Amino acid sequence: MEKTMEGHTAASYDRTKLLVMTALFAALGYVATRVLMVPSPTGGYMNLGDTVVLLGAYLLGPVYGAIAGGIGPALADLLSGYAVYVPGTLVIKALMALTAALLYRALGKKNWALVVCGAAAEAIMVVGYCLYDGLLSGSLAAGAAGIPSNLVQAAFGLVVSTLLAMILKKNGYVRRQFPQL
Repeated sequence: MEKTMEGHTAASYDRTKLLVMTALFAALGYVATRVLMVPSPTGGYMNLGDTVVLLGAYLLGPVYGAIAGGIGPALADLLSGYAVYVPGTLVIKALMALTAALLYRALGKKNWALVVCGAAAEAIMVVGYCLYDGLLSGSLAAGAAGIPSNLVQAAFGLVVSTLLAMILKKNGYVRRQFPQL
């Protein structure tokens, strides 16, 4: 077995690096969600977090991307007075990341696949919050009131994450550090 610093195996080092990057992306997801919070008609808010959720999915892969993607935005809900959204956000954002990462892998990690995967993930977000808001309000029609603002958030997340991923893919160091990309 190959040894690295202080006698640890390369696999142990890689696992540690992946856990640290997962925590970093959860923190980035929290910050991106909190940095700009625009109230929506359903009582939730629009934010920039989807960009980090999708980018984390592409860089970390399905499992760790889903963990980071769910935890960061859910923590933002919890710490900003939207505790009722924590369960929904945790599940919706984790499903977004899981879907984007699995589709990206299945489509051969092509640049065009970033758009397809991002769109599929954002569709989960829009439908997920429509249903969750409907559950909270007791009315699917009330839940549907948030669709326009969620579509704006989805478009921004899709465009920015796609552009960032395409830029990062051109960097050899990034490709070596994040083979999922």
